[in-house]
Amino acid sequence: MDIAVVGGTGLLGRRVVDRLRSGGHTVRVLSRDAPVHRIDLTTGAGLARALEGAAVVVDASNRTGTSAATRGTLVEGTARLLEAEAEVAAGVAHHVCVSIVNCDEVPLGYYRVKADQERLVERGRTPWTIVRATQFHEFVAATFLAPLKRLGVHAVPGMLLQPVGTSDAAGAVARVAAAAPSRGLVEITGPRVYELGELARLWRESNGSRALPLPVRVPGALGRALRAGALTAPGGEGQDTSGVLRGTTTFEEWLRLRRHAPHAGRRVPTETR
Repeated sequence: MDIAVVGGTGLLGRRVVDRLRSGGHTVRVLSRDAPVHRIDLTTGAGLARALEGAAVVVDASNRTGTSAATRGTLVEGTARLLEAEAEVAAGVAHHVCVSIVNCDEVPLGYYRVKADQERLVERGRTPWTIVRATQFHEFVAATFLAPLKRLGVHAVPGMLLQPVGTSDAAGAVARVAAAAPSRGLVEITGPRVYELGELARLWRESNGSRALPLPVRVPGALGRALRAGALTAPGGEGQDTSGVLRGTTTFEEWLRLRRHAPHAGRRVPTETR
């Protein structure tokens, strides 16, 4: 099967590419800096040529920064991508959108953009499946844990997280891409639910940090959502009947692997969440 991975040079995308290739699929990598299939979602440049002959498109692209820039890639770029999929000869048979668990329930600008992206995919002409993941271990470390190390404190907002390994998420995305479109959601989460304070403690112990935890209460609807587990999957931990897939890599295991690969996880590429 010929599969195009948009954002295939990013943190998740490159692992999806590896999984698909190891499964015997022909994979083309699409991104702004790809050596062969260079595309730009903000303008549509290169899309038609890069998608010609592809049976499946996996959209693992992302963009951080201003709200306008994020929306320009994830929403307007998705519209361009779906249009190009419909126009290539024979059309693309399956669009796989990588998204975030409960993005339609978290009152944050980035999550609203992801929810708008999902709705656009659902209305598109290409048959689709949406794969929602919880936060990657790398994202949790880079966003919540590492930035304040130099200040000697860790601001620890009250929230629950269920971080997932990028390899676990990539495996789920690859399996969905190789299957028929379901026009539904598939969710992949980590095996454990943590309070952010516990993750901060594990991170400090792993890095030999003496930074002191500083509990912070996030006010309003956002704080209530985070404390109630909006960033975790239904059912919490363990197997249940909700159809949620569970990864196997805990945050502790990721930290151990990271110690053996010192440069891994230190920088979160643009094409991640």
